[in-house]
Amino acid sequence: MTIGKTLSILLLASLLFFPVAKIIWVLSARRLHRRLKRELTADEVKGQLQRARVVTIPVVLLFSYLFHHHVLSSIYG
Repeated sequence: MTIGKTLSILLLASLLFFPVAKIIWVLSARRLHRRLKRELTADEVKGQLQRARVVTIPVVLLFSYLFHHHVLSSIYG
């Protein structure tokens, strides 16, 4: 893998990190709220945010790699 390809994968992953983490966090917090049938405490919300960030890292890296491999490689060779 070349340095340019690696940098473009990391750039796309970094651009996607915060929006994807926010989506995962909201979905996770809402699911926990429905399951517990009460308002979440600040610690529970913070825990869900940490969990969302950990889950987001492999998701955006994998997506960025696959996007680069399939889309950009077919365009630029």
